[in-house]
Amino acid sequence: MNKVLLTGRLTRDPELRSLASGSAVCTFALATSEHRTDKEYHNVVVWDRLAEVCGQYLGKGQQVVIEGRLQTRQWDDDRGMRHWKTEVVATSVEMLSGRRKRDYEAEAGDTAAAAS
Repeated sequence: MNKVLLTGRLTRDPELRSLASGSAVCTFALATSEHRTDKEYHNVVVWDRLAEVCGQYLGKGQQVVIEGRLQTRQWDDDRGMRHWKTEVVATSVEMLSGRRKRDYEAEAGDTAAAAS
């Protein structure tokens, strides 16, 4: 069985892209820790509608629970060097820390503009 369950914080804003096939893909890094000093970083990939949701609502520093599977890709670069990358392909993303800070700032800006 290949199943991963992680709880952590995003280390950067998600990067949302659309492929030529029309599929959406969202990537971000997740920091997890068992103790305050021991941090591990995980590359996360999300596809299709869930990718669009992650790109729209997630932001750096937000705490999430990721459920998915491990996948390792390999490729050769222009110099013929082989590279490997292990990532978590998420099938479920649950936000634990609510909305992003910038969402609150935008909402506060809209309220202030309406009051003027």
